[in-house]
Amino acid sequence: MDFIGKRKIWYALSLIVLLVCVGSIFAQGFNYGIDFQGGSLLQLKFEKTDLTVEQLREGLEEFGLEKSQIQLSDDSFIIKTAELSQEEQGKVLKGLESKLGKLELLRNEKVGPVIGKELRTKALLALLVAWILQILYISFRFEFRFGLAAVLALLHDVIVTAGFFSIMQYEIDVTFVAAILTIIGYSINDTIVIFDRIRENLKFKHKEELAALTNKSIRQSIVRSLSTSVAVLFVLVALIVLGGETTKYFSIAMLVGVLAGTYSSIFIASSLWYDFRPDKTGKAHSLKV
Repeated sequence: MDFIGKRKIWYALSLIVLLVCVGSIFAQGFNYGIDFQGGSLLQLKFEKTDLTVEQLREGLEEFGLEKSQIQLSDDSFIIKTAELSQEEQGKVLKGLESKLGKLELLRNEKVGPVIGKELRTKALLALLVAWILQILYISFRFEFRFGLAAVLALLHDVIVTAGFFSIMQYEIDVTFVAAILTIIGYSINDTIVIFDRIRENLKFKHKEELAALTNKSIRQSIVRSLSTSVAVLFVLVALIVLGGETTKYFSIAMLVGVLAGTYSSIFIASSLWYDFRPDKTGKAHSLKV
């Protein structure tokens, strides 16, 4: 496949997807969960001693609270839900008691967001600093154009993942943030493998056209990239199907991110680097070994 020759097609596809994602983010925003908005905390002790988290979650499903955070604490359960009024709490407690047996309310209080506005700002700032450091490191290890192309590809993956959650209105919580950070680490590694192959080929093929050299480098790396991604996707699909509600949205975010990262590493990052280079022959280059 002529990856570089068809790069305008890849750019167009990415641009369409990014416009849809950004449009959704601005139009309808995100469905923030308890970690971002706060809510109610209930600590319940059931007379039934062999009750499981899964059974309790099924009991909450009737009230639309199956996505609540449930933690087993000794002989009681700590439940964090969206904010509930006194009337709503009463209905939930009565419904759980009728389904799961006699219970005792040990604690009932409102909780603030785990990720407040200040923490969100600091997280975005940390992400920006991390991207700058990645550009500096890759520029030192390879060249500046590699670093810039890699970070733009990462930004592509983050926007696609965030936009997908906005479009589907899936709940955003701490696990989503963890998934985004994991995607960044996974995607940059995939991109660096291809860039390293380009650098190696540049050292020995001084007269080869840059487009042909880049295409060859991608072909030499693509089997490894696809094999790794498929292996990861098998695990993520298994987690989505069998992992339950706790890991479901983390796994979905990872699934979208891995797909976007594999695509951007192969089709976008190398194409961007090619377009950033003023010369297209491969003769003039000064990459660090």
